[in-house]
Amino acid sequence: MSAPNPRAICSRCRRPQSACWCEALVPVEARTRVVFLQHPRESRVAIGTARIAQLGLTRSELHEGISFSDNARIQELLSQPGTALLFPGEGAVAPGELAEPPETLLVIDGTWPQARKMFALNPALQSVPRIGFVPEKPGNYRIRREPAAHCVATVEAVVEVLAAFERDRARFEPLIRAFDSMVDHQIAAKAARVEPVRCHAKPADPWWFSSAMPDLDALSPHLVVVAGEANSHRRGSGVPGMPELIHLVGFRPWAGEVFSEFLLPRRPLASGAAHHLEVTEDQFRCGLPLETALERWNAFLRPDDRLVGWGPFAWELLAQESWHPTQPPLDLRAVAAHRLKRRPGAPAVAAHSIGAEVPEATTPPGRAGKTARAVAAFLMQLAAEKRAGIQAPVR
Repeated sequence: MSAPNPRAICSRCRRPQSACWCEALVPVEARTRVVFLQHPRESRVAIGTARIAQLGLTRSELHEGISFSDNARIQELLSQPGTALLFPGEGAVAPGELAEPPETLLVIDGTWPQARKMFALNPALQSVPRIGFVPEKPGNYRIRREPAAHCVATVEAVVEVLAAFERDRARFEPLIRAFDSMVDHQIAAKAARVEPVRCHAKPADPWWFSSAMPDLDALSPHLVVVAGEANSHRRGSGVPGMPELIHLVGFRPWAGEVFSEFLLPRRPLASGAAHHLEVTEDQFRCGLPLETALERWNAFLRPDDRLVGWGPFAWELLAQESWHPTQPPLDLRAVAAHRLKRRPGAPAVAAHSIGAEVPEATTPPGRAGKTARAVAAFLMQLAAEKRAGIQAPVR
């Protein structure tokens, strides 16, 4: 049997020409610039609606990603006083209550779990005014399940807000007509289908093709793996204070440079801490005062360095000691989850999964040293994969 001919695709809306909604879409110029922050997975959803809104609004932009800390354009907009975020929750203001509409409206596009994750991973989004609303009527997104009756499609939400800003819903009806056209066509096509649904297996792109992934080639000279350990007492122990940093490790993989300092505990050392952290109590008793350790840490780092950790534990410990990095840290655990397509587990396990060899060494010492060596091995194997241009199989 010969393979069916591929369907012709509209280059504008990227839908099959038989399902194209472009004819129903007339461009509209709103006074507010709308900037969409689209989750990479949402960009692959054929019936997503952000593209309708982005093509229909002449003053709009679409940026794909999960973290936008390195996106110069988004950071520029976030620094401007006229920027607001469309996101419900505590502190959000109804669009009709604003004296003046914002110059720029940021809109997160994705499922609700994806949107909440993007909001949490971009602290700068939490610093701008937020706009929320309850729709006047249920949405028309009948081809996609919504988590609640008050939830609507991205294009419906944007129209609702812009109409409230400008007190003129009719101007934005072309966006809704295109949306309704897509919905009606999908429902009609499903009702008319008689043959089984065809599934086309598409090879997965290499992990580095995602815009959410860091450019390891460019970053490699500036990456410093960081690991930290804390003097942490169990709840109910009666020991006051927060967990304190007592071992700090830094490792510059491509240069082989190592930083390792033990800190003199400022409160009683937790029972079993030395055994748990795979060091001796004498190493802590001979540790440096906090101020001296941080001075040496600052001397080890370079202005363009960027910290890499397996989760945020190490730089959260540093933040408790009033030390903050100059560049946004990189959580390699999130990159590992994308590479492995599953929860990565411990760094040594993840490194082994992609064929990386974790060296057996005593430097840096202790459990923090083991963590740093495993993270560095995983990091360097990822960089080797990208340079070779291959997607290595997961073991």
